[in-house]
Amino acid sequence: MAIGDRTLLAGCPNIEHVPLGRPRVPGKLDPANGRYVLAILDRAIRGCLEGEFDAMVTAPVQKSVINDAGIPFTGHTEYLAEKARSAHVVMMLVGGGLRVALATTHLPVSEISKNITHEGLVRTLRVLDADLKKRFRIARPRILVAGLNPHSGESGHLGREDIEVIAPAVAAAAAAGIAASGPIPADTLFVPERLKAADCALAMYHDQGLPVLKYASFGGGVNVTLGLPFVRTSVDHGTALDLAGTGKADPGSLIEALKLAVELAQAA
Repeated sequence: MAIGDRTLLAGCPNIEHVPLGRPRVPGKLDPANGRYVLAILDRAIRGCLEGEFDAMVTAPVQKSVINDAGIPFTGHTEYLAEKARSAHVVMMLVGGGLRVALATTHLPVSEISKNITHEGLVRTLRVLDADLKKRFRIARPRILVAGLNPHSGESGHLGREDIEVIAPAVAAAAAAGIAASGPIPADTLFVPERLKAADCALAMYHDQGLPVLKYASFGGGVNVTLGLPFVRTSVDHGTALDLAGTGKADPGSLIEALKLAVELAQAA
C-alpha cells in the first residue's frame, strides 16, 4: 500500500516523525513538549479530515503538561470536537459487554448540574442514536438514561434536575423516534437484568458511569468519540507515569482500541 509517495510493506507501520520540543526523559513531564502533543493531534486530525487516514487511535495524554505550557486543554474529546468543527460530540466507552456514554465529561463535580441541560441531553441522545446505527450497525439502539441524583431525585426531595431537565429531554428524544428511557437511578441502572435489554447507558457524569465499565473491562476497554466526521478511538486509562520506561505497561487497551477503530472504519 502507498500513502502519498511513501510505499509501505504489508504489516509494517509507517512512522511519521514529529520533532519534540526537548529530549524526553521517561516518566518526567516537560512543558516544553506540550505543543508537541498538540502537533501530533493536529497532524492526525488533518489526515482524517482530508481522507488520508481511515481512523484515529490515540494513546493517553497528560493534560497537565499541556496546561503547564500555557495552553488551555481539557482533553482529547473537546479538542477534537473544536478542530473538526463538530457541533456536538459524545464520549462513550466500550468494554466488558457494556457501552457507557457520558452527558458531561471532564468537569469538577460542582459544575456538573448546571452543565446538564434539556438541549444538551437531546443532542447527546441524537448523536448516540445516529452513531450506534452508523458505526455499530445497531438498527434501533436502546438507550438507558441515568438519573443525576440518588433515586433519580426521590420525586424531587433529593434534587429536581431529574424531574425538570432529564425526564423532559428523554421524553423529547423518544417523541423523535429514539428508543431512550429514563431517568433511571444509577445504582440500579447497571444491574445485569436491566442491561440485557439495552445497547447503551447514558451516565450524567464521568465518575457515575465509568467506574462500572472499568470494573468490568479495565485494561481492555476502549474510548470512542461519537459525533466526529471520522472514527476516533482511544485507551480507557491514563498515562501511568510511574510505569514509563519500565517495560511493564500493559498495551491491552491500546490493542483493543486499534481493533475497534478498524472495525468501525470498515462499517462506515
